[in-house]
Formats: sequence, structure tokens, C-alpha cells
Amino acid sequence: MAATDDVARIDHPLLTSGFLERRLYQLQLAGTAQKADTLVCLPTGLGKTTVSLLVTAERLQSVGGKALMLAPTKPLVQQHADFYREALQIPDEDIVVFTGEVRPEDRAALWEDAQIVIATPQVVENDLVGNRISLRDVTHLTFDECHRATGEYAYVYIAERYHADAADPLVTGMSASPGGDEEAILEVCENLGLQEVEVMTEEDADVAEFTHDTDVQWERVDLPAEILEIRDLINELISDRLEDLKELGVTNTTQPDLSQKKLNGMRAELQKLINNDQSEGYQGMSTHAEVMKLRRAVELVETQSVESVRRYFERQREDARSSGASKASQRMVSDPRVRRAMRKAETFDDLHPKFSKARILLAQTLGIGEGERVIVFTESRDTAEALTEFLGQSFETRKFVGQGDKEGSDGMSQKQQQERLDAFRNGEFEVLVSTSVAEEGLDVPEVDLVMFYEPVPTAIRSIQRKGRTGRQTKGKVVVLLANDTRDEAFFWISRRRQQEMEDELRKLKGVAEEVEEELDDSQRSLGEFNGGSTGETNENAAERLDPGLTDFAEETDSGADTETADAEDDTTAVAESEGIVATVDSDTDEDHVEVVIDQRELDSPIAKELSRREGVETRLETLAVGDYVLSDRVAVERKSVSDFLDTLTGGDRSMFEQVGDLARAYARPVVILEGENLYDERNVHPNAIRGALSSLAIDFDASVLRTEDEDDTTDLLEVLATREQETSDRTVSVHGEKSGKTLAEQQEYVVGSVADIGPVTARSLLEEFGTVEAVMTARKEDLMDVSGVGEVTADRLREVVGSEYE
Repeated sequence: MAATDDVARIDHPLLTSGFLERRLYQLQLAGTAQKADTLVCLPTGLGKTTVSLLVTAERLQSVGGKALMLAPTKPLVQQHADFYREALQIPDEDIVVFTGEVRPEDRAALWEDAQIVIATPQVVENDLVGNRISLRDVTHLTFDECHRATGEYAYVYIAERYHADAADPLVTGMSASPGGDEEAILEVCENLGLQEVEVMTEEDADVAEFTHDTDVQWERVDLPAEILEIRDLINELISDRLEDLKELGVTNTTQPDLSQKKLNGMRAELQKLINNDQSEGYQGMSTHAEVMKLRRAVELVETQSVESVRRYFERQREDARSSGASKASQRMVSDPRVRRAMRKAETFDDLHPKFSKARILLAQTLGIGEGERVIVFTESRDTAEALTEFLGQSFETRKFVGQGDKEGSDGMSQKQQQERLDAFRNGEFEVLVSTSVAEEGLDVPEVDLVMFYEPVPTAIRSIQRKGRTGRQTKGKVVVLLANDTRDEAFFWISRRRQQEMEDELRKLKGVAEEVEEELDDSQRSLGEFNGGSTGETNENAAERLDPGLTDFAEETDSGADTETADAEDDTTAVAESEGIVATVDSDTDEDHVEVVIDQRELDSPIAKELSRREGVETRLETLAVGDYVLSDRVAVERKSVSDFLDTLTGGDRSMFEQVGDLARAYARPVVILEGENLYDERNVHPNAIRGALSSLAIDFDASVLRTEDEDDTTDLLEVLATREQETSDRTVSVHGEKSGKTLAEQQEYVVGSVADIGPVTARSLLEEFGTVEAVMTARKEDLMDVSGVGEVTADRLREVVGSEYE
């Protein structure tokens, strides 16, 4: 869109001339974010990405280095890359995209030459653990949708590494909705090392100029008697099942509309019974699972559609018929009340009242109101498909769902999603019926009406959805609510949480010093940590070059304006699964010990923790044998107590094969057995456990070391690596290709696999009879003459060898 003469534009050496509209609130936010690590809170659609772009442009111009921007999904990464390439006067090839689709060795090379990297966090996390990239030269790091920075999400680890490794760090966190309360917002600040909180709301005069009122309207509907009958039948069964749980003492209510919090409490009590080895706990847990399934059915019939609950029942029926079906599913679908409810759902030929209300509201917006576009959000993919079919009878309607195949429905590929959005934006159809996939992430265009098919009980999601209207003209939001249903509860929860968030943002606005005081010292020090010499303190952070507003205030009379919407899909923070082979030289630095880690070990926190430790250099490879390589002769196979006991109780001998391969490749194989209660966790005879440990030590010549937990394992790995590489002066050498078994080993394997005889007894049998064939044809009496073979073992061997195959 060409700029008009009265629209001011931003001018900067690195910005495309006339491209960005001059908005005072964005310049104010950018001015603050250039001085300190800042959380930027701005309503969806008002240009958070532009704020980050302005900071990046100034940092690259004044400080140099490179910039890194992280976003939770591939579509959002690509969207940001497209915007940056348009907005910046930087060659396109210097703005690179990192996702799991880019090979690890290619990423290492691209990183060195790139000026700006835009990436999914899991890829950067993997590259940091694998020592493929360094954050030292990154002078601006942006975390988009930074409210995700909690728990084990990759943002947390990357922020810690950045503050520790970067020579001149600066962090910007961006979100329209950083948390539901002050505690959640402070957690994000702590995890990202943020010291300033800048909040702009639609109440601010500078922002109000670019927003329009959004009219939120609640439309209530009454459920017909037929739907209430289906619900009541299911609720009756829920009450019966809760009565069973009440007898176990884990609940004191049988009301079917009990809260999720109480259900979670029940589960915790049942887990205590299981931990105490009380069989009632397992039975109760199955009943609890049935209650959860039934509650989902009630939610669907009340708040979604009869069609959605019909499809749900059908899937439950199919699951109950499948092999390995849970008792909860089988018990549920066989109950007479559920069968009656299923029959009523199958014969119901009327509309859920929300369907007809939705059609009326769309007619008012698109017909009478002469609107052009409407988005209808729903929680259920079944409902999305039914709505698309129903509304399609009156309007040009298309569905929009995530990439995964679920609820008996095919997902949409990223390409299909983009084509659907382009068609919607170009006016090829009027109504987009979407699941939660379009809430935050994908670049959904401005619309005349956003309809919530049901209230959203999470403030973050509610804010994101409303952000799709009211950007350019007065917008409208309608929420459909079924009276006397769970919709009512969700309505009040949503209203309370959103009000709490708004209140907290107002309190936090402009009070960076108070926020800093509230931050935990260990996390607040992220912004001060320098690994020894180069980091900034809170005092000199204020001395960073601050161009203020004037550096972006030059006006031009031409150019184009662009809006970039933040985007993600419903593949919430999917981790890329990739075969990782390190490209770093294996020669150990004289000041470090090196630990080579199998990429599959990234599922545990051990790899990340090792990479954080001073003096330890980690490297990722796809190891053919072992989980960790600590020297040219020491490799480690890590097993949890549960995995170890599974080997003994399930007949799976893969652990012994893995240790055998390890022993053939490395002179000093080590098995780390991680966890407590080795002799108490399962009903396994202690002598069976001792026998397995003895076999690892004697038959495979492996050292078996015990650790309490993952932290203990991390410490042990560091000590072992240090002892090997520094004390024993050995180097790391990955030479553990899985070698072929010798003829004798193959013969032992064949005999040992029959009837779970095992390697020791197999060896005795072969020594006695000479060949595999002789062992297989030996008489029971002759077998029993061999040491270690009793009557039971001899019978089992003869049964396996001599029985007809069926």
C-alpha cells in the first residue's frame, strides 16, 4: 500500500526507506528495550515485531555482531523472516532461517556468516548443547511469545546460556499476554533475565490512535430437552463412578459438575495408594480415567454439538474393541446408560442451538452489516468440521485446523494452511472456521467479527483471539454461551483471569525497579553474569547506546506500510526430531573435558546440564553404541531402574545386547543404573536382580555404577570424563560402530534367545554339546545334566524347539 503524504515514516540506515510507519508507542518501547533487557507487552496486531526490529537495527548499526530471534513454530519463524527481509536493508542471504528442516551441519556453516538468524528454540537448544554454535557475538536476542518461558521449555535454557556466553547481551521478550498473574509474569522475567517491563494497553493515548473499539457481546442459548437427556444420562453414570471413588476415600462428593481441581486432587490421592502398593489404587485410577472420559462427553454435548459427542462415542467404541484397550473405555461403552445416550445422539436430527445462533449472527455481519470476513473459533475439530458443513450452506466457508491428525480427522499441512489463509485474505471466501491453531500464530487478517463458539477459560488465549478484530476499524466479538452448562463456569473463569491479567499489567507498567526487586537474586543476576569478565552490570546496562526517539523520527513522503501479525500453529512448541552428527573436532581443548552425547539423550536434562558446566564441552553425535563417550576407552550406557527392571520382567534382552555391543567397541564399558528402590520398585526377587547385575559385570566385563537421579548421573559423568581426560591423559575417540558378532557370539545368541535361557547357560550348553544343532536336538535328560539347566528350563527348551508353529 502506498504511503500518503500525511503519514510519517521511520528513517534509519538499516531500514528500507519509507517502509515503517512512525508510531510513537513503538518508538518509546524500542527506546526502553535498547537500554536494558525488557519485557514488551503490547496487544496483538499492534506491532510487537516492529519494536524488536527497531532494536535489532540499532544494535547491528551501533554495536555490530549478529541478532537472533526465536519463535515457537515454523510458520511464525518464516513469517518473521519474510518481514525482516522486507523491512531491512540487509541482503536476504544474511537473514537465515533455522528449523529442523535445515541439516545440523548446514546450520553450523550458516550461523558463521549470518547477520540475523530466525529460529525455532528447539533447534538452537540442540545446537548449543552440541557445541555447533556460539552466542558470544549475538548482540540482540528476541523471544517471541515469551510467555512460554516456563518449566523446561527451550527458551529458559537458551536465555541462561545467552547471558553467560554473550560478550554484549541484550534481550527483548515479546508477548500480548505474558501471564495470568504477577507471579506468572515475574517467572517469565526471571527465566529470561529481564529487568524492565514495558506495557502498552489500548487505554494509552498513543496506542488508541491505532485501535478501534471492540464490542464484546455474549449470546446465551438454551439447550433443548433432547440434549439435556443425553447429558443427564452421562452425568448419572459419573455420579455412580464418583460414589466408587468416594468409598476409596479419595473424594467426598458425587456431584458430576465437580471442578477439575478436585479431580486432580483425587488423582494425587490415588497415586499415593499405588505408591503404597495398594491394589485399590490401580482400580481407582481406572475409574478416575472413566470419569474423565465421561466428563469430556458431557462437555461436548453441552457446549459443542450433538454431532461432536456422537463422533466421540464412536471413537471410544472403536478403542474399546481394539487390542490393548483400557478397562475404562470398555467399561464406559458397555454401560446401559452410555448406550442409551449414544442411541439418542445418533437419532438426534435437530441442530444444537449454537449452530442456528451462529448462522443468524453471520447473516447480520456479512449480509445486513455488509461485512467481508468472519472467523469462528471452536475448541473441537469435530465441531469445526460440522460447522464448516452447516455454515457452508449459506456462506462461503472453509475450515482451518492444525497439522496433526486427531479426533478422526486429517490435519492440514503448513502449505495448505498458508494457501487457506491467502485465499481468506484475498476474499475468496467469507468465513474461516478455526480451531485454536489461529489464536496466536498464523498471520490471520483483519476481520469484521470474531465468534467464540464457546468461552475460553484462559486469559492468554482470549486476548489472542480478540486481537484479530478492531485493528483497522471498529470490531466485534461474540461469545456463544449455553445456559446452565460448563460454558457458564468457563465464562466466569475467563472474565476473572483476564481482569487479573489486566490489573497486574497495569501494576507492573513502568515500575521496572519494583519488578527487579521482586526477582529472585539468582535469576536477576542473569543480566549481570559475565563468565568472568565481559558481562554488564545493572549500572552499565543503562550506559548502552540509546538512540532515543529521534534516531527513528525522520519523515519521508513515500513507502509502504506493513503490519506483521504474530503467528504460530497448534503444534505447540514441537521439538524437531533429527539425526544429529557433530561437526566439531573431537580433539579435547586443553582447558576442557569433552563429553560426546547421543542425540537421543536430549530427552533428559543431563545433556543441557553438562553443557552449562564450566570446563565441560559437550558434543552431539548419533552414536551407534552407548549414550555417552568419555574417552577412547570409556563409553556409558545409562539405564533407569525402571528400564532395568523391565528387562527382567518383560523378557526383553535388548539391554544385554546393547552392553555386549558396547563391550566390543570400548575397553572399559560402564553401565549407569539411575534411580532408587532397585529392590522395592517391582515385585522382582532380589536374587534375579543380583543375577542380572552379576551378568553385566562378569559376562560383559562392564562396570555397573549406581546413581540416585539425573543430577547425580550428571555429576558422575563429569567426574569420569575428568578422570579419563585429565588424570589419565586420554582423548575422546568415537569409534563405537556396532561390530559384527563373532561366530561363537552368534551361536551363544541363538541358543540364549531360546526360552530366555540367557548367555551364561547358553555357553554351558554349547560347551557340552558342541553345536547349536546338537543343543536343539538334545533329549531332556541330557539337557538337565548341564550346569544351570533344571527341569523347567529343559521342558521349556524342548517345547519351543519341538512344538508345531501356529
